[in-house]
Amino acid sequence: MVALAFVVRPVAQDPAYHDFADQRAMLGIPNALDVLSNLPFLVVGAWGLLFLARDRSAGASSSFLTPAERWPYWILFLGVGLTALGSAHYHWRPNNATLFWDRLPMTISFMALLSSVIAERISLVAGRRLLLPLLAMGVLSTLYWHAGEQRGAGDLRPYALVQFGTLVMVPLMAWLFPARYTGTGDLFRVLGWYALAKVFETFDHQIFHAIGVSGHTLKHLASAFGAWWILRMIERRRPVAPPR
Repeated sequence: MVALAFVVRPVAQDPAYHDFADQRAMLGIPNALDVLSNLPFLVVGAWGLLFLARDRSAGASSSFLTPAERWPYWILFLGVGLTALGSAHYHWRPNNATLFWDRLPMTISFMALLSSVIAERISLVAGRRLLLPLLAMGVLSTLYWHAGEQRGAGDLRPYALVQFGTLVMVPLMAWLFPARYTGTGDLFRVLGWYALAKVFETFDHQIFHAIGVSGHTLKHLASAFGAWWILRMIERRRPVAPPR
């Protein structure tokens, strides 16, 4: 995937991306539904952090065999909550500068999820040691694109690698490596919700003209539901008994 990312030519941000279907204002809020539909991210992020705090205080936990396994989820749900702020800020005034604040917290959540799956599927030590480098990779991918856009030479390849590379590697690891916990199917459901969100995003205008609610608004709701499904997964999962 890294090789492919650097074989293709640099990919600049298409200015037409900012032309969303639903630009209706409401209560003084421009692009109101695209802005307000980010509230579920804030709810899920806060809910996830609250669960982690309660789970840590409870001591023994069936959701985490070791305390270190919580760290990626702390960062993941923090990123989900910050996505609400960054995306609302972007949709209030869509342009490349504000889009940076939308994408930055999303890359944090993606990299935290990747670290958690590495820790739970391959090696707890590897997952813990890779957490900070992966987070740095996610942040740098958005900074690289943002700095390039300011020079008139934006390049989305590293950002695409972070986002879509995670979507490839997570199910691949779930297929190839044994689980420490139940709920493997939930990982695929999370990815399914995100795939549905991308479909909504792609057909933003068509969906808006068909039902009066834009595809991008539905994208936010589907993505937030996928984030909630991660929370549901760790709340309900149990350790898998080791083979005899």
